[in-house]
Amino acid sequence: MTGAGRYHLLLEAGGRPVQHGWWNREEVARDRFRRWVGEYGSMPGARVTLTDDETSDLLATWPDGQ
Repeated sequence: MTGAGRYHLLLEAGGRPVQHGWWNREEVARDRFRRWVGEYGSMPGARVTLTDDETSDLLATWPDGQ
């Protein structure tokens, strides 16, 4: 994917992707993660994940443990 950042944010609902975002700076991606949880957390079946695409590490997930 050309121009995509290292940090990938994914919003899913009911197991289906709803929205994606990519950022080059981790602190920006983590801020967006918090915003998405606040904005979309009440959506039925919502799940938000933040991944480092360079290392494949899962950095954050909401709800926790999902």
